[in-house]
Amino acid sequence: MTSLPQYKETFLKDCVAADALKFGTFTLKSKRISPYFFNAGLFHRADLLRSISSAYAHTLKARGDADPSFEFDVLFGPAYKGIPLAAAAIDKLADLDLPKYGHKSYSFNRKEAKDHGEGGSIVGAALKGKKVVIVDDVITAGTAIREAIEIIRKEGGELVGIVVAFDRLEKTPSAEDDDGTPRPSAIGEVRKQYGIPVLAILTLDDVVEYLKSLGSADDLKRLDEYREKYRASD
Repeated sequence: MTSLPQYKETFLKDCVAADALKFGTFTLKSKRISPYFFNAGLFHRADLLRSISSAYAHTLKARGDADPSFEFDVLFGPAYKGIPLAAAAIDKLADLDLPKYGHKSYSFNRKEAKDHGEGGSIVGAALKGKKVVIVDDVITAGTAIREAIEIIRKEGGELVGIVVAFDRLEKTPSAEDDDGTPRPSAIGEVRKQYGIPVLAILTLDDVVEYLKSLGSADDLKRLDEYREKYRASD
């Protein structure tokens, strides 16, 4: 058995079953050769959407239970991938604790501002004066998440956190990627720049822990080697 919280273990099993988490040899956009690949985009089926949104909800609730100062009013889903994630996660939060989360909201941005009707670029809850948490699948280079942060600020919201599905815990690429130079991860850079918590349902460390419980020696060895080679300094 793993020492992971039940919601993490359940989500991990669902990821593997859905092929959202695969083990093998994969060339990433960074040109790194990874022994695993994570694709949250495969969680489009009803039961899988229920799984990932429940995992987001448990992650947010766990943070709130551990740190009562962590409070938010709105879950913001950046267009387009974040939209269903934020909407489904707020629903699952209400299932977990209706008195606490029943009046929380979600919203998302339009890619192009609407110039008729109610107008504007935000759909759902207004962000002005609200504490906002961004919900997205991953942070790779950090470009998209910074765009979302800028939208929230322009709308008068206060960013208090970000939650993603997976944190690879690996340093950002460089021109000499294998030079052994310590560097932070994209998530670590966002944490430092904005001074906010960036939560993840799963991390690479969680996957390693899970594989230990399965006795998957070959996959575990390859993940351990990759983790040590590209471990982030944050």
